[in-house]
Amino acid sequence: MFRFLLVSALALSSLSAFAAERPNILLIVAEDMSPRVGAFGDKVANTPNIDALAAQGTKYTQVFTAAGVCAPSRSALITGVQPVKLLTHQMRTGSGGPISYEAVPPAQVKAFPELLRRAGYATANVAKKDYQFGEPFTIWDQDVGNFMADPDTAVWRLLPKDKPFFAMINLMATHESRLATEEVANDPDLPKRWGPMVKAIVQWRKDKGVEAITDPTAVQVPVFLPDNAKVRQTIAQFYDNIHYMDKQVGEILENLKADGLDGNTVVIWTTDHGDAFPRSKRAVYDSGLHVPMVIRLPSGKNQGGSSDRLVSFVDLAPTILGLAGVDKPSFVDGVDIFNEPATPYVFAARDRMDSVPDRVRAVRDERYKYMRNMMADLPYFRPLMFRDMFPAARALWSGLANESLTEQQAIYFKAPRPAEELYDTNNDPQETINLAANPEYANVLQRMRGAADMWLSEVPDWGVENELEMIHSIWPNGIQPITMAPSVITKEDGKIELTSQTYNASIGYRINEGDWQLYVTPFNIVTGDKVEAKAIRYGYKESAVTVL
Repeated sequence: MFRFLLVSALALSSLSAFAAERPNILLIVAEDMSPRVGAFGDKVANTPNIDALAAQGTKYTQVFTAAGVCAPSRSALITGVQPVKLLTHQMRTGSGGPISYEAVPPAQVKAFPELLRRAGYATANVAKKDYQFGEPFTIWDQDVGNFMADPDTAVWRLLPKDKPFFAMINLMATHESRLATEEVANDPDLPKRWGPMVKAIVQWRKDKGVEAITDPTAVQVPVFLPDNAKVRQTIAQFYDNIHYMDKQVGEILENLKADGLDGNTVVIWTTDHGDAFPRSKRAVYDSGLHVPMVIRLPSGKNQGGSSDRLVSFVDLAPTILGLAGVDKPSFVDGVDIFNEPATPYVFAARDRMDSVPDRVRAVRDERYKYMRNMMADLPYFRPLMFRDMFPAARALWSGLANESLTEQQAIYFKAPRPAEELYDTNNDPQETINLAANPEYANVLQRMRGAADMWLSEVPDWGVENELEMIHSIWPNGIQPITMAPSVITKEDGKIELTSQTYNASIGYRINEGDWQLYVTPFNIVTGDKVEAKAIRYGYKESAVTVL
């Protein structure tokens, strides 16, 4: 087993002595993609770089996100905490709800890159964050890139060379929005707010030369989508986007090798949730939760290996902390997959999607999936502006209008839904045969229902609260709290100590207008130095700057 010396996040005095023993860690996260990878058995996917990475490391075949959509899922990834516990379960906090707000997690919760910074790592992020509790300045040393631009594929070069690094590179090429077409862009009924984005994406495909290499007749159409030319074409376009993303992975790995860093860098590649199609994205079916993951260790251990261990996205934070030699915080819901036993169940939730309310809770073990529909009086598919722009959703709505949908496809437009769903994913991987009422599975249903009850009693589940009332409980009267500005104390030994009256706020400082540093312990300054400090509690407004 790959192990590193364990250190407390605050034991900074000994960090320099063993810095060379700690690995760099590179996390590459693609968008909106189930295991459509050659190494994971997909015959259509053209993914030579990810396949090569898998041959050098271990592929994890049973990895599931905490939500089937980006923002709640990414909040779970960055903290190791379930979104229903973080108050990040709605999609999104910034729009669609009663007011725009940012979630306020429990005060002890910190994003794991901030904990890595406390332990002496330098951290960098490329493009998407989407945490739903703001973007605290204390998480990253460097934060670059945006939704539309191609990523910085060697962002670690922006970080100091005397520290190990953690870098997270988010690859947007497989995002749902990249399924835009000329037909969509030229549709006079296209919502005005999305028109510029759609046109920019169509132009992006041309500018980047995204190759049309996938034969639409060769793709498999899931039973929950219409099998017609436009759906086949959009699935083929998705595979083309995957191929483009795979090229970016290759460029990242080549840059790592060129810099002489691949021998001491853990590389993790995964995606932020399942496929970019209706009943996949935004869903808690496996089509929305099941993702591929590859981990390559510097030791070369278990090259070409495969693990069917059950992994939840909340396991990523403690696993990465463990690789860095940082103890797992008590607030984390997940486990370190290298040093702790696997949990028997993984959990997920679906709540409001933009302005469309819903509440579904899901539990999965190695074989069975249990789902509880708490708004069963409403159909699963209701108008959703962003999703409904793209070809697969258009095909569904068109099929509904002309009554050409199959019974399996039409069921998602009907109400009431079953209060409970149970699937045998071994025999029914697309989860279309609901076994909840089958007496042969009564024992399985009882066990999975019990696991859901236990989880929801322990979390706690903020989804049961009225959203506006929940907002007012964290933002009194709907107004965002403000973090108290740091106090600066000069100690007897001349060192500078920073404190904030906001409980467990994170504090940063900079000297002579340099980069903001994460405050951990008192520090020295030179006479005449200008010291500035500010603080942030996640979900609060950043404090004013204190100047010494």
